[in-house]
Amino acid sequence: MPAKLSSIAAALLDWYDLHARALPWRSPPGQPRADPYRVWLSEIMLQQTTVAAVRPRFESFVARWPTVDALAAADDAELMAAWAGLGYYARARNLIACARVVAAAGAFPETEAALRALPGVGAYTAAAVAAIAFGERAAVVDANVARVVARLFAISAPLPGAMEAIRAATDTITPADRPGDFAQAMMDLGSSICTPRKPACLACPLHASCAAYLAGEPEAYPVKPAKAAKPQRYGTIFWLEDAGRVLLVRRPPKGLLGGMRALPTGPWTSVPPVLEAAPAPSNWQMLPGTVGHVFTHFRLELALAVGQAHGHAAAGEWWPVADLDSAGLPTVFAKAAAEIRRVSA
Repeated sequence: MPAKLSSIAAALLDWYDLHARALPWRSPPGQPRADPYRVWLSEIMLQQTTVAAVRPRFESFVARWPTVDALAAADDAELMAAWAGLGYYARARNLIACARVVAAAGAFPETEAALRALPGVGAYTAAAVAAIAFGERAAVVDANVARVVARLFAISAPLPGAMEAIRAATDTITPADRPGDFAQAMMDLGSSICTPRKPACLACPLHASCAAYLAGEPEAYPVKPAKAAKPQRYGTIFWLEDAGRVLLVRRPPKGLLGGMRALPTGPWTSVPPVLEAAPAPSNWQMLPGTVGHVFTHFRLELALAVGQAHGHAAAGEWWPVADLDSAGLPTVFAKAAAEIRRVSA
């Protein structure tokens, strides 16, 4: 590694030794590496989610399933319910599939290439686990790291096309010694100092080497593409009660929110819905207002229909309304349930 590039790693690691975040899945600087299970679990949880949201959920997960073997033996439905609220539910399905592969093998593989072959483990996660848990030199690039590197090298190509150049640049500054600490230091730098808006450049240990800072325009990087408008979809959620219980269904195993408990819903279409695909005949009444939710690729607006079962059969499970919080509903259905109960009170 050229002298200037090696000085970047040295300066960052010196900063990290003093300022590393204390996180429940990490080992402090200079300590033995963290348990691969905890590293892997945290990285899966942190995808598209914040540290603040993940920290308490991670701690409850490892209290309930303290090892990869324990997680591998978990009931699928229980794990999906425990995941509720973290979003991107395919991660939960891949989580238990991966745990079972690792448990059957007896241990996590220790190289980036072998980790990449596990269910649900992409290029970033494989690199992160390899570096942090096993000390393999790997270029670890999450959103925070991408921002730091785009500014450090003033990479002018817009995202996401710039990611190849960002990964290549990250590789040039990743040291063979302490690669896991280096990766976590880059994450911490992006989280606390090299922030999207108003970065604290004078507090940054790398500002003297940062091309964007030296040009006086750190916020110009990374270059973002113009945002496309998200499509709007509409649907109806059905709240069917019977003797203090509400009907819940299990969504299909594949697709959006797959395998999760949910309130029955009609199709999600491009036009406002009517009372179609109701789970049973009833005196359906539409409540005023709607509930909105934003998914990665579209916005959803849900009308709310309530009714009584009146002895009609319906496919699903009847859940006590008073204990609905324990059902593990995805956020969109939990929001709808809360609104229905509020309006109906």
